[in-house]
Amino acid sequence: MRNLITDVEGVLVGAAQNERLASGVSVVVFGEPAVASIAVHGGAPGLRDGALLEPEMTVPSVDAIVLSGGSAFGLDAPGGVQARLLETGRGYRIGSVRVPIVPGAILFDLGNGGDKNWDHRSPYWNLGYEAAVNAGEVFALGTAGVGYGLTTYDLKGGLGSTSAVTSNGFVVGALVGVNAVGRATRGSRPHFWAAPFEREREFGGLGQGDQPTAEDLEMKIKGNAPANSAIGVVATDAALTKSQMKRIAIMARRGRPAIPGNTLPNRSSLQSKLGIDPPSISRARNWSQLLTSKTADAVGSILGSIFSKAASSFAVPPCFI
Repeated sequence: MRNLITDVEGVLVGAAQNERLASGVSVVVFGEPAVASIAVHGGAPGLRDGALLEPEMTVPSVDAIVLSGGSAFGLDAPGGVQARLLETGRGYRIGSVRVPIVPGAILFDLGNGGDKNWDHRSPYWNLGYEAAVNAGEVFALGTAGVGYGLTTYDLKGGLGSTSAVTSNGFVVGALVGVNAVGRATRGSRPHFWAAPFEREREFGGLGQGDQPTAEDLEMKIKGNAPANSAIGVVATDAALTKSQMKRIAIMARRGRPAIPGNTLPNRSSLQSKLGIDPPSISRARNWSQLLTSKTADAVGSILGSIFSKAASSFAVPPCFI
């Protein structure tokens, strides 16, 4: 187990980013078509093909899921992923043609200081194609892919991932892009709200600290505007129906290692499954607790790593606030 979403068999992740643009794209590619659904909790979501993920829709599966920066411009990224998948023979067959099914969600990072003065076409299509080419089992966290230009109130945001095995033997993994409006730490101290989910001192081994102080609980908001956004994918090897995946997507929103959370703009969870052993209803009870911790752990894994810059394996540019 690598503590990554790719611990779920058949799941690959690719990333591409542009330093001058200060933005990037991540893609989750499935080895075979995967059942997927979605839950949208923000007030200004940016989605491509999100409607077909609803349980009542007839498209049975997806080939990949894209997480992109760039706000609405980032919705070009799934097109690049589609092109790459079509080259490899992937896609939903309709008569004699194939159409790769690639839903996507975006984050707003246009104000992070990068050069967004591109020509007549945004760079996100090309970044999507490159990310799909780069898909593999091992990938960079933090300032990489969709996480490249993301921020929080006072720390760099980024890309996080985690995985776990349920008591019934199912593998669950999460991949989250965090552009939080609030703080990931308890005030200005180095103790992360996600500390209870720390593994192998990934947050520096500092624990939760003492009892929260008044300063810890102050509502500090990035830019003094409620522009919170977080998007993510949760995958599992349990064979679930589209309706069951919808419930998993709804449960996944409960992980919240930043304060405040659930503000207005964009919070989307896209869920997928690959597997052959359907869980019973009783087994699903274990999932609610696991998904809460796993979503929080995925978010916390980036922010903890970013805080400990010297020990991290990725380059951290200046905070684009």
